[in-house]
Amino acid sequence: MTAPLKHSDPIRVDVALGDRAYDIIIGRDVLQSLGTRIAALRPGVRTAIVTDRNVAKHWLAPAEAALAQAGIGSSAIVVDEGEGSKTYAGLEKVSEALIAAKIERNDLVVALGGGVVGDLAGFAAAILRRGVDFVQVPTSLLAQVDSSVGGKTGINSPQGKNLLGAFHQPVLVIADTAVLDTLSPRQFRAGYAEVAKYGVLGDEAFLAWLEANHAEVFKGGAAREHAIATSCRAKAAIVARDERETGDRALLNLGHTFGHALEAATGFSDRLFHGEGVAIGMVLAAQFSAALGMIAASDAERVARHLADVGLPTHLQDIAGFAQEGLADADALMALMAQDKKVKRGKLTFILLEAVGRAVIARDIEPGRVRDFLQARLAQRT
Repeated sequence: MTAPLKHSDPIRVDVALGDRAYDIIIGRDVLQSLGTRIAALRPGVRTAIVTDRNVAKHWLAPAEAALAQAGIGSSAIVVDEGEGSKTYAGLEKVSEALIAAKIERNDLVVALGGGVVGDLAGFAAAILRRGVDFVQVPTSLLAQVDSSVGGKTGINSPQGKNLLGAFHQPVLVIADTAVLDTLSPRQFRAGYAEVAKYGVLGDEAFLAWLEANHAEVFKGGAAREHAIATSCRAKAAIVARDERETGDRALLNLGHTFGHALEAATGFSDRLFHGEGVAIGMVLAAQFSAALGMIAASDAERVARHLADVGLPTHLQDIAGFAQEGLADADALMALMAQDKKVKRGKLTFILLEAVGRAVIARDIEPGRVRDFLQARLAQRT
């Protein structure tokens, strides 16, 4: 697998969902086309842009200008950045602001931001007037390759991540790779965990390409666009097969059962970004697969090595304040995993590996085996 040698026209990835199909447009400076693309989809539409304070400083004015140039009126709803906005209170704020802006059922909500904004704005759109269409304009790498695609929207409960939400597909995704230039290195690395995930779960050749080219992905340019497009195609193919996660779509949760528990244990705070939790969770899933005899220990080491090579955390002990809030307690982590959406009648479902590049859904995993595994990981020194 090789990346293109130079920038090309925007890449279009189709999410094939019948009458709810939509395009993902990937490329540098494609935000400028937001207005013309929306006007072509919804002539005469009005919009409300939901964004956070940090994104607004960089990208709200360009988004508003792109809409205005196409004759599309817009209003702005700005929330605080971070998981703290993905709450009941955050949903109330956005929903009431959309109603106050007189957004009607034939109008559009524009989610301009990372995964938090996309999940929050998408959920508000799903319940506003029993359903208003929305457009995703993801501004983080994580959102461009994962949360903006596939229609999962929602908010967190104090008892767990994403426990309240709805499937609500966007009508368009605009993934402008230029906006990633404003991310901090830590934010970009966190998003890269989701890029690597596609290789680990279903495409060993892509993982091998990332192992050889990850430095170019971090630098930007055509390699970055190639990695994003490959990730989006992988997710689009799975979503087209299983939109509502009754089967194969669960594979996209590789690393998430462990990762979500770690996020909850750290209070959904900046101590652990979502992608960092997924990175540790992927390593734990690979190591658990090895412990069950499904893969060789060297395969689990390969996954951990690549994530560590790009600077992501790969051990529980890498989390800031490791000994606090239950992180060093296997039973506390098990209690958090029991709230996972994939739990069925008290039995845990994990995404595990039969090989690097081939993930499987493992149901009815005995909690005792997971607890013993976690206890062993917690006792290890890095």
